[in-house]
Amino acid sequence: MNTSVRILLPELSSHISLPYADAGIQAGFPSPAQDHICESIDLNKEIVLHPAATFYGRVAGDSMIEEGIEPGDLIVIDRSLEPDDGDLAVCCLDGDFTLKRISLRPGEIWLMPSNETYDPILVTPDCSFEIWGVVTHTIKKNRRRQRH
Repeated sequence: MNTSVRILLPELSSHISLPYADAGIQAGFPSPAQDHICESIDLNKEIVLHPAATFYGRVAGDSMIEEGIEPGDLIVIDRSLEPDDGDLAVCCLDGDFTLKRISLRPGEIWLMPSNETYDPILVTPDCSFEIWGVVTHTIKKNRRRQRH
């Protein structure tokens, strides 16, 4: 299955400040965490830089799985950013949203999957095509599913 995206509007009127470990979280040896939780952070302010042009998307499909982007992940899409070569972008190809890395070459646009079972897509003049927005963040669940 290819990777498609369901687009959602962000709810920016709410403000939830959560405790924040400003000294960082060690991925090596543990350190005392309580001493470092002294600030709070509002994720809306942290990940939504351009509120009027930002959308969330829910990923469906597996074409970006080798980048760790899996079905069900949320992506933050900023439509105000000018796409650059190599950006992860939500593209509208022949009326369907798709999530791919874009490869901008002289006179060519390629949509690059991150799953070896899919081929890159060359955007031809026959295609209806738009780079709809640039992905700035990926939000995923890391907890294992609980068995009932």
